[in-house]
Amino acid sequence: MGFLTIGSFDPADPGPGHETTLRVVELGERLGFDSAWLRHRHLQPGISSPVAVLAALTQRTSRIHLGTAVTPLGWENPLRLAEDLATVDVLARGRLEPGVSVGPPMQFEHVKASLYPDTADVEDFSYERVLRLHRFLRGDEASDFAGTQGIEVFSDRVEPHSPGLADRLWYGGASLRSAQWAGAQGLHLLASSVVRAEDGSTDFAAIQASHLRAFRDLHPTGRTSQGLVVIPTDSATPAQVEKYRAYVEHRSARVGVPQGPGRLLFAQDLLGRSDEIADRLWADAGFQLVEEVVFALPFGFEHEDYVQILTDTAAHLGPRLGWAPAS
Repeated sequence: MGFLTIGSFDPADPGPGHETTLRVVELGERLGFDSAWLRHRHLQPGISSPVAVLAALTQRTSRIHLGTAVTPLGWENPLRLAEDLATVDVLARGRLEPGVSVGPPMQFEHVKASLYPDTADVEDFSYERVLRLHRFLRGDEASDFAGTQGIEVFSDRVEPHSPGLADRLWYGGASLRSAQWAGAQGLHLLASSVVRAEDGSTDFAAIQASHLRAFRDLHPTGRTSQGLVVIPTDSATPAQVEKYRAYVEHRSARVGVPQGPGRLLFAQDLLGRSDEIADRLWADAGFQLVEEVVFALPFGFEHEDYVQILTDTAAHLGPRLGWAPAS
């Protein structure tokens, strides 16, 4: 069982927000969570460089696995990203869980002149970008030269090389096609709170379950994880419950209604006592098929809210799901 945060901060004073993110992950390790994941937020008041934050976390944690859910590769050069990921995994002693996705960057029309001023029209945002990253993490050739020039030594693969990192690469897929592709490539599958409404269905859980079954058919030993916004209220104050309820109600209008040209469906946020949430999860067709969960923390809350949510998740919800804290 893990959790995910986007690491909100005040643009006028970003330091405290980043420090809060570090403290939240430290708390997660103390509570026994198995993993903590960061989400990218480019040109927004959320973590824009999870890899840098994860590097800091390697020095402030010792056991918990550290992931990205997800890194949108449209913003990245796979060779450079492979170097960064390998470096963090070495620092973490093999605890990194990189999750990625593909497609053009969000707001691409507005940012492409800054991101790809000379190559925007020819950039490849397809699955091939993931395969390039996977090859570099695996240690495949990144240069056609290896040897010594003068006093400098050059490698033909990404350095540092971190054995096993390529085997921990996840793909965040919201469509049946992506789930099948990830399975065929031997990657792991991150199923989130968003799916594409396909074949006219608007049943979120049924669609997600179909993706998970399709993945498993192609990759029987692959890992699968489900990410939903889950807010247990066992020890919450009345003021916190009111805040949480307003947050969920504000987001509920989009549930069950395909959004945008991609016909995206959003899962219902789960709010309530741990026994109520556990019952709803056990009835969820997607939850029934995964071995791991990554519960997303709501964005924009205060540190004490995250402490309460994580503490209740570890102490009350997790045990009702058959989970026990890591030691």
